[in-house]
Amino acid sequence: MSLRADAVLFDKDGTLFEFGATWDAWGRKTLMALSGGDAALMAALAQASGFDLVNQRFTADSPVIAGTNRQAAECLASALPHRSADEVEAHLLGTADDAPLVQAVPLLPLLSDLRALGLALGVMTNDAEAAARIHLRKAGVEQQFAFIAGFDSGHGAKPDPAPLLAFSTATGIAPARIVMVGDSEHDLVAGRGAGMQTVAVLTGPIREDRLAPHADVVLPDIGHLPSWLAA
Repeated sequence: MSLRADAVLFDKDGTLFEFGATWDAWGRKTLMALSGGDAALMAALAQASGFDLVNQRFTADSPVIAGTNRQAAECLASALPHRSADEVEAHLLGTADDAPLVQAVPLLPLLSDLRALGLALGVMTNDAEAAARIHLRKAGVEQQFAFIAGFDSGHGAKPDPAPLLAFSTATGIAPARIVMVGDSEHDLVAGRGAGMQTVAVLTGPIREDRLAPHADVVLPDIGHLPSWLAA
């Protein structure tokens, strides 16, 4: 079978895992913990992090969606006069393991099928690498990936294309033969900057009209990848 690519690099949150189902409940719990029950402080934290307290979810323009843990910590710390960004970041890292992971599609059969096609697989997330590995391990798919990197892995963070190019170097596969799959502009801009093919998925909070200008195709979820790769 002739395929469009030789490798696929995935974003994690909003791509491998449903963003809202996984992170919205965690976000509310985190804001409650950081605010200590102070309603005014919780409102300030919600505004700083782009969290809709009425609908209990992160908004599409939230800096938490595509940013690094550090960027999220800095946003939250701006509303916490007595907590440093370092302290907030430590709290985020310490609680991320408790997020209720919801797979966008059953991951193990999909990833196994992609590997059976001869594709090299990787993950590049703006989450911390240790947290990413824990999440992938909990989902039973860590071993499916030849490359797993976070913002703190030494390659940089999206939208910089450098961490994507690190995957190319690690696998020996030319960027043009790699597909970057993600649910945010950060993912797709990084992919385009690296000279990769780009696929957007709609399992995050960002709408198709914002993603389409940066993507070769927009798919409902990663379950549609095999047929697109073979087209």
